[in-house]
Amino acid sequence: MSLFHKSLLAAISFCAATGAAAMEERAFNEAFAELPSEGAVAQLKGLQDLRYRWLMESYPSSATYRGYPGVDDRWTDQSLEGIKRRREQTRRLLAASRQLDETGLPEELQLDYQLLYQDLLTEVKGFQFPDHLMPVTHMSGLPGEVPSTLNAMSKRTGADYENILARLEKLPLLVQQTRELMARGLEQGITPPQITLRDLPAQIRALVPENPDESPLLKAFTEMTGNMSASQQQRLKKRAHAIYRSELVPALRVMAEFVEREYIPGAVTETAFTSRPDGLRWYAHKVRENTTTSLSPEEIHRIGLREVKRIRGEMEQIIAETGFDGDFAEFTEFLRTDPRFFHDSRDALMRDYRDIAKRIDGELPKLFGKLPRLPYGVKRIPTYLEKSATTAYYMPGSIEAGRAGVFFANTYALDSRPKWEMEALTVHEAMPGHHLQIALAQELEGVHPLRRVGGYTAFVEGWGLYSESLGHDLGMYQDPYSRFGALTYDMWRAVRLVVDTGMHQLGWSREEAIEYFMANSAKPRHDVTVEIDRYLVWPGQALAYKLGQLKIMALRAAAEEELGDGFDIRAFHDQLLGAGAVPLNVLESRMNAWLETRSTQAAASTSPAWDSGEATPN
Repeated sequence: MSLFHKSLLAAISFCAATGAAAMEERAFNEAFAELPSEGAVAQLKGLQDLRYRWLMESYPSSATYRGYPGVDDRWTDQSLEGIKRRREQTRRLLAASRQLDETGLPEELQLDYQLLYQDLLTEVKGFQFPDHLMPVTHMSGLPGEVPSTLNAMSKRTGADYENILARLEKLPLLVQQTRELMARGLEQGITPPQITLRDLPAQIRALVPENPDESPLLKAFTEMTGNMSASQQQRLKKRAHAIYRSELVPALRVMAEFVEREYIPGAVTETAFTSRPDGLRWYAHKVRENTTTSLSPEEIHRIGLREVKRIRGEMEQIIAETGFDGDFAEFTEFLRTDPRFFHDSRDALMRDYRDIAKRIDGELPKLFGKLPRLPYGVKRIPTYLEKSATTAYYMPGSIEAGRAGVFFANTYALDSRPKWEMEALTVHEAMPGHHLQIALAQELEGVHPLRRVGGYTAFVEGWGLYSESLGHDLGMYQDPYSRFGALTYDMWRAVRLVVDTGMHQLGWSREEAIEYFMANSAKPRHDVTVEIDRYLVWPGQALAYKLGQLKIMALRAAAEEELGDGFDIRAFHDQLLGAGAVPLNVLESRMNAWLETRSTQAAASTSPAWDSGEATPN
């Protein structure tokens, strides 16, 4: 996401002090009253400025990742009053955007308006569904994102640490508001499936071990630099420990008890999202929102079945190439269990990931004319999250915040981390996948900041999956097992189309989905189980990967056919990424216009001289 990969954290922030909430409302009202009433360009800029400011100040966790100043001492107000207020503000922004006469905008700003309006409209349409009543799952919410936000904060000066302390002091309110939303959801039968919550109490308790220095919440105070005197460091750390013992430990342990004794026993046992109140319409909305298409769940299911069949055929060819004496199931069991495919230590696994990343970086100029300035690193997923975490994810960096991007790899259960998947995974999460695309979007010049922070899962994850196919051009996949691994990852995303829609629309059980996944993939059962549980708590999100990839591949195929020998892969990629993340319908329009221009230019350059009115030789 890339979890969070979409500026995935932009949608999942946390609680604030009520005083800050009142200030936020007053500031919004004042800024809204000052919006220009005439001139399309001025109106658009005013709306963009307010929308960007609103996002950053309403969701301070996202602002921290972006490097937006002034809000690092607070969380999002997730009280029912705060949620209601933000929804009303969003409706007012949508109404104002409808009053803008887009025909008065120059061509270069048409896209800005289209994206602003489409984003606001989609958000308002989502208000009919109570997503806010499921603020925590085993994949998102308090246990992972609070420490991640704290870790992303600047830690250079005493003032930076005062901001961290301010957030720690407000953390009990976060816990209280989160618990209240969960309790309300419990009353209405709106919870994640019970089976997916099994690790959540342990995740919460892992935030508050007996030793404060071992807590992910206080990590910043074990990394203090020489920019502060020893006495200042000691004073700040002492305050952090006091807040931890007197406020955080009690609040989070009560939260863990609530989850264990009330929330899990009372959670819904049905796994289909469509079993929730108004679930069919709710799931359909999530499908449209995540895929940015009008495809129905049934249509997506059929696309998935076709892709599974195609990829399975290519996998069978590789099995034959290896000379393996056995069928598909036996070959995948061989890949899951043979010791040659696994590391014997976490450090060895991480060394290999870093080596792969370094090899990729040197080959990128073959495929891209423009590369990002922002660097990235490769780190382990924190131990308190690793058991329930996916195989890997990417966390965006920020030039403004002075923070590199990070490719996080899971080192839990080494016997479920095969070597043959590592190249495809690195290409997807780091370069030329998420880091390249997201960093380039952040570095766009001449566009409004609102465009640089936007994220559309179908584009972002579609690009990540498409990038896996570029591994061949980058010198990856040199042996049949790595090539099979790349196909396994492509199959993984094709299977998602089948099992996500199968479970949520067509009545499949969790066990049926696991067995279908196992029958068509070499991924270990632990990974498969984690994946299926992810689809249960993030319905529709996993559909975006394959649908985005298929759209990008179709656009590339059309360009290759139209331009022939004049097709330039670097120009194609630069154009595809040149506007940042956009919905798939917008991407198709942009790339078709680019292709038409390139075709016209190519035709003009190869036309005989008389076509332009010039004399021709005899």
